[in-house]
Amino acid sequence: MTEPLPWWATRFIRALTAIGVLLPARGQGRVVSLEVGAGRVDATVQDGRPQQVRIGLTAFGKTDWAAITHALAAKASATVQLLSGELPRDVEQIFTALRLPLFPSSAREVSLDCTCPDVEVPCGHLNAVFSALVAQVGDDPFTVLALRGRDRETLLEELKNRLISAEPLDPDDRSPALTEVMDSFFDCGQAPGLGGAAPLPGPRAQFDALLGQAPPFAITVGGEDVTELLRPAYRALAGEHGG
Repeated sequence: MTEPLPWWATRFIRALTAIGVLLPARGQGRVVSLEVGAGRVDATVQDGRPQQVRIGLTAFGKTDWAAITHALAAKASATVQLLSGELPRDVEQIFTALRLPLFPSSAREVSLDCTCPDVEVPCGHLNAVFSALVAQVGDDPFTVLALRGRDRETLLEELKNRLISAEPLDPDDRSPALTEVMDSFFDCGQAPGLGGAAPLPGPRAQFDALLGQAPPFAITVGGEDVTELLRPAYRALAGEHGG
């Protein structure tokens, strides 16, 4: 029983079929060599006599790949899957967001050439090479990325370098842990002046000095000023005693 193709190989077949460069059941000859590089596939097909086949696919430039690598590195799940040798399912969306199609989207992106005299394009030899290319993509998803201009080793190295060079948070900028500030967590420091008054003196000032900064209360309690009624309570909170 034949194992199902991985999603990236199935998607590659659909893309090639949609633009008319892969014709099912039209392979001719035996592919004896196949080499994939940036923007090109070179192959030899044995069919009575060897035929040289070349397939070209638009490769992305250095600036494009810098943007792609940055986008991939920013998505942790995508990076993990790539480093483990798989193509993330959302990788096509990442490319599309940058307006760079991962899979061929137009026949204008593809160039076809074969040394055979067949006037029909794609000929049977080209189709045989496409079939072999699909099989290689199924085994190694980085084949598609290599066609677009980045081989496996280069891409993974760039991803690793981006992860390593990502600047950690400056220790001076981080918020301190609660255990580091427990001694002063509830220390409010000097209280600001109220009603435009000057700030209170330093930490040795009497605790009830704040009452002296407050505006007069408009009410009294039992004929006594509210400020004076509160003063003993403030002193008690500060551990002070006496009048």
